[in-house]
Amino acid sequence: MKAAWFEKFGTPAESIIIGEQPKPEVGDGEVLVKLKTTGINPSDVKKRMGAFPNLLDTGHVIPHSDGAGIIEAVGKGVSPERIGERVWVYQAQYARMLGTAAEFVCIDAVRAAKLPDNVSFEIGACLGIPAMTAHRIVCSDGDLSNKTVLVTGGAGRVGFYAIQWAKFIGAKVIATASNATDKAYCIEAGADLVINHRDENWGDKVVEINQGKKVDRVVDVEFGYNLPEVLKCINTGGVIATYGNTQIKEPKLPFFQMMFMDLTVKMTIVYAMPETAKAQAIEAIFSALSQNKLKHRVTHVLPFNEMAKSHELIEQNGLRGCVVVNIEA
Repeated sequence: MKAAWFEKFGTPAESIIIGEQPKPEVGDGEVLVKLKTTGINPSDVKKRMGAFPNLLDTGHVIPHSDGAGIIEAVGKGVSPERIGERVWVYQAQYARMLGTAAEFVCIDAVRAAKLPDNVSFEIGACLGIPAMTAHRIVCSDGDLSNKTVLVTGGAGRVGFYAIQWAKFIGAKVIATASNATDKAYCIEAGADLVINHRDENWGDKVVEINQGKKVDRVVDVEFGYNLPEVLKCINTGGVIATYGNTQIKEPKLPFFQMMFMDLTVKMTIVYAMPETAKAQAIEAIFSALSQNKLKHRVTHVLPFNEMAKSHELIEQNGLRGCVVVNIEA
């Protein structure tokens, strides 16, 4: 089968190889998916750059967790009725070597979720990490109707979906964005109010534009960097739900301040989500997609021979939407 892989860490140009690899054989409880698209996420790029030094100890890696395609075969224990089903794949290259940057992938049947007929394979490749993460960080702590949610970096891959999930369940949403274009995307996703997180004391401005009221939940893309401002605008008893922390690797917490505010800090990574949470996210995603309720941001769709470029795009500062590679093109 056609595939892209890497055998050493490095830049996209020096590490990504395109060629032929053996077609995988479906095992018990698995499905064989003929992939149409593969989605590239920051975690895929970090792995290729050497974030996990032992990753290549047992051989090459076909990267990427997300993708979409059609089930071609099923293993023992999986209903044959799933053959021919359109699916989106998630968690393909987690704790294993073979991801979605190939014509075929064999994966546990629960990691291949049904893709509604009205949704393209390009969109399907964007759902695994961005949409599932967003669902978890918004919906994991009960009813948010009539509550206020702050989404930092609302124009980003996860933030864009997070705004939508929060609005679906009846929350008021304040988003942050650093420029007019990103502000427009936040509003498109459904944000009620938008402030600029480049402004000094932006946490105070959140309270100001919210008629003097603090927020109940913060969906945060940069935990350590944003924490001082978040503490200015979050209610006592609030939740900081974070999924990112790149600028300050080991943040220091003002423990007593946070304790006396009775705050909860919740950290999320899609791979470690409970299976019940994954199932809930998949159900919510299917429902929203079927009703054409969920909006998406796909900024680039590239042919397979530009796999290295897809990684380069993800590495660029300021890229907000999803990058997808067509397998068959």
